[in-house]
Amino acid sequence: MAEIEKNGTRARDLGIPFDGITGPLNAITDVPGVEVGFTTLIEGEGALAIGKGPVRTGVTVIHPRGKDKTFEPVWAGSFSLNGNGEMTGLLWIDEGGAFSGPIAITNTHSVGMAHHGLLKWLVQHPGFNHEDELWMLPVAAETCDAYLNDINGQHVCEQHVLDACDAATSGPVAEGNVGGGTGMNCYEFKGGTGTASRRCTINGETYTTGVLVQANFGARNDLNIRGVPVGCHLTENTLWNKPPYSTVQGSIIAIAITDAPLLPIQMQRIARRIGLGVGRTGTPGENGSGDIFLALSTGNDVRDDGNNVEPNVRYIPNSDLDPMFLATVEATEEAIINALVAAETMTGQGGHTSHAINHDDLMEVMKKYNR
Repeated sequence: MAEIEKNGTRARDLGIPFDGITGPLNAITDVPGVEVGFTTLIEGEGALAIGKGPVRTGVTVIHPRGKDKTFEPVWAGSFSLNGNGEMTGLLWIDEGGAFSGPIAITNTHSVGMAHHGLLKWLVQHPGFNHEDELWMLPVAAETCDAYLNDINGQHVCEQHVLDACDAATSGPVAEGNVGGGTGMNCYEFKGGTGTASRRCTINGETYTTGVLVQANFGARNDLNIRGVPVGCHLTENTLWNKPPYSTVQGSIIAIAITDAPLLPIQMQRIARRIGLGVGRTGTPGENGSGDIFLALSTGNDVRDDGNNVEPNVRYIPNSDLDPMFLATVEATEEAIINALVAAETMTGQGGHTSHAINHDDLMEVMKKYNR
């Protein structure tokens, strides 16, 4: 299995204009403590042979507080724009408002292995105490890479998840054909992993919100980039109007993390705004698309030690949250476009090819609309 991790061209490199102030990396890792790691699996060519390949998949791991603080919970909230997909652990997140541990994103038929691998990594962690951690509910999410990948071959294994957990760093984040995004498509172009960040100031304090997406959704004619109907102009090499699919397939998983001190119910509100950022790129949220979002806050110490500690929780009043909502929308929108721009043309199982968006053609269309 080959591992490919690289930083490619980003949307701003082409001159696409975005609003807002980014962090220094314009990535989810601009939020202090956040670490991201990948395992990328690419092997084989030609006809599909279930269990043998071709393989075009992987796993992405996010540590909200970093590997060393994995058992320190974060406040969390989720939102499902369209529920044709899976993200484990959401029932307890919605009930209890918090969770701890890494997040894994992979392909649809490897969610169980991602969950299994996260548990193995947590049990092996130096900070694990079986008396304190009687049970754990990791977050593992998916999008479907069956167009390019031997998805039924279940090629993601426990070690791949462990490797992604261990490889996670706080620096620049690779995009496009990497990790869980390796075999994904977006608006019938090659898609995959994308990230972006925004900073906003509320009551004199500056906060960072970062978003990471696994983009595998959308019909070509719906693609809109910064108000330009790009998909209506770039109409070659579409996927859903030919076999094996006749309708839009796919999903988007998006994770937003902020260092702002927010409560769980406020994180649910942030998660909903992820959907507005996705909508800015054009999709109406098709029936076949699992559009599932998770928002986290690292801005409070939320350890629950019962009577041994008196909790001290800070939060931003709801009436002051508008800059945070806008930051989430803007970062989500740019993360999706970054995934499109960074992705490279890939041929996978059965000779299926997903073509990358042509940067020159894209910018020619943008210029026609003075963008």
